[in-house]
Amino acid sequence: MFLFKRAFYIALGAKVLSFIHFFGGVVSLGAQAAVLIPARPLGGGRILEQAKKVGVDSLPIVALVSFFIGVILALQIAYIMLKMSSEIYIASIVAVALTRELGPVITALIVAGRSGAGITAELGTMAVTEQVDALVTLGSNPIKYLVVPRLLSMSIMLPVLTIFADAIGIFGGYLIGVYNLSIRSSLYMNMTFQTLVYKDLFTGLIKTIVFGMIIALVACYEGLNVRGGAEGVGKATTMSVVNTFIMIIAADCFFTALFYFFVK
Repeated sequence: MFLFKRAFYIALGAKVLSFIHFFGGVVSLGAQAAVLIPARPLGGGRILEQAKKVGVDSLPIVALVSFFIGVILALQIAYIMLKMSSEIYIASIVAVALTRELGPVITALIVAGRSGAGITAELGTMAVTEQVDALVTLGSNPIKYLVVPRLLSMSIMLPVLTIFADAIGIFGGYLIGVYNLSIRSSLYMNMTFQTLVYKDLFTGLIKTIVFGMIIALVACYEGLNVRGGAEGVGKATTMSVVNTFIMIIAADCFFTALFYFFVK
């Protein structure tokens, strides 16, 4: 029993130290990137290239998932609301839930799984094939050349994707409300926009800026610190997605409490 407890505490301590090292590395990378952002040249072409990968290429899957989330949410709410003869409030609940929480979080998770994993694999491959070392040898700063464009493009494009996700999700709820529950189209739209306030939309968009920074920094950190060849790239990609998901959910919890319970 004593040996079991000792092994447990040793393993727990190792996990805590590993997390502290990881979190400190991500924060340090973010600080270095922030210092380099005002530097010239920023590499506008690289930023646009990354913005296309993050935004345009991710739009179809974000739109598809958001549409089904809106449909599912409306159907689940309708099950309860019909019992209380309050189906008109489905429009309000769908709009608020999507703009405050589901739109930003689902979009961030999709982009993290798609683009974040891709960034880690790309930079990890560059690291194990010594391309990152070659950049240093040539006098280029890897953080400025590799991290800053991805950080900026992710922070810019994630809010844009979230706006599309919110709109498409609300449209999915609209189809259920109007064509399945026979709610008048004008009434559904009025209930949607009367309920929404600027705080709902802007707090969701502020979250996505932070989510974008988390995705980019974690993906770049894991990619640049790959060791062990192809196997290391696979492990780093997995850890990048897992750590990003955890940090996104934790950040969402923090900002939800901050915006809606402590900031009046």
